[in-house]
Amino acid sequence: MVRISQVFFVALILFTSCKKSDEEAEEVNPYYRQEMRNFVIGISQAAKEDHPGFLIIPQNGIELVTIDGEADGAKAMDYLNAIDANGQEDLLYGYNNDNEATLGEERDYIIDFLNVSRNSGNKILVTDYCSTPLKVDDSYAVNQSRNYVSFAANRRELDHIPNYPNPIYAENDDDILAMTQVKNFLYLINPANFTSKSDFIDAVTATNYDLVIMDLFSADNLAFTAGEIEELRIKANGGSRLVVCYMSIGEAEDYRYYWNPLWNSAKPEWLDAVNPDWPGNYKVKYWEPAWQDIIYGNEDSYLSKILNAGFDGVYLDIIDGFEYYD
Repeated sequence: MVRISQVFFVALILFTSCKKSDEEAEEVNPYYRQEMRNFVIGISQAAKEDHPGFLIIPQNGIELVTIDGEADGAKAMDYLNAIDANGQEDLLYGYNNDNEATLGEERDYIIDFLNVSRNSGNKILVTDYCSTPLKVDDSYAVNQSRNYVSFAANRRELDHIPNYPNPIYAENDDDILAMTQVKNFLYLINPANFTSKSDFIDAVTATNYDLVIMDLFSADNLAFTAGEIEELRIKANGGSRLVVCYMSIGEAEDYRYYWNPLWNSAKPEWLDAVNPDWPGNYKVKYWEPAWQDIIYGNEDSYLSKILNAGFDGVYLDIIDGFEYYD
């Protein structure tokens, strides 16, 4: 009896301690979430100051659209007003495994937040990872029914242009001048399969996507020029499209121009652990000024290079980096 009481007493202490830790964690969470909002807002303000129509599109981390991270909570209006769309991966397919349907509970959780952003006037861009034609068709149809624009990627690497469906979903010859006009998009950020800039440009200009999300750099690590981005704006059918640049802000990448080899042995304060799922990618303390200076706010920043190249917007990845610190 005494032994049981002792066990119960120890268990009670552990339970109370865990509960207290959870409560303490909840008290800290708003800081990391708000710091990511502030980061995105800062990027938006810097870009739109001289380029008023420049598009700001954060990917994932959709909980940031409300102050408390609850779908029915008060809207984070400063954040919602700073962005033009939300990107979301794995909504219908790919959350657990590629070409596998996302479970209803996980899907519905994300949709509640996406609708907060959509109902606030932002476009929703969904990337589902599926390859079976029936699942691809389902992804496009269901996303369209929710007034989302979607892309069915049959490779997680995002390194080629799918050949199904053909023609592409919602294909049109319209001149696309604003995010509100976008009916489809291509997510092609890995240029490894293209032998040169011209090879990449030829492949993209042979398509009729309304929006292309691509990297600033080609496979040979050369930045695309303003003239080349202008070429990429023309669809095969003669219509115009938007060209948006991918930029990771929640992780540092050791293959980027800004990487200092000395960081491999002596990490700066803001550089954190390597991402075990993506070698070469490192978590960052994104609220630190030294990291933010790399991303925006000066003539040598990543954002300035994107703006100078003539892109129509920026697609911000690892927005959900706050989860790591939560």
